[in-house]
Amino acid sequence: MSGQMCWLESLGSNGEKSLHLRLEPHHPWRSYKAFPGYSVPDHSIPKGTRGWATSQKLLKDGWILVPTNQAYNQGRNAA
Repeated sequence: MSGQMCWLESLGSNGEKSLHLRLEPHHPWRSYKAFPGYSVPDHSIPKGTRGWATSQKLLKDGWILVPTNQAYNQGRNAA
């Protein structure tokens, strides 16, 4: 199964982005950590991007990377 992924800011992240996923376009974005069946452990690199290893795996599995600005615009249109 393939879904969508996007780099979004999390609440309290001080502007840092992490990987967010959704299985269907009409589903809300959720942190990759909320999908234990799809996520893989992060690399142990100091200050590494959270979700990078998962994003690489999911890209190989056919997931679609949605641009951040597109994800934010879709959220505004849905409200």
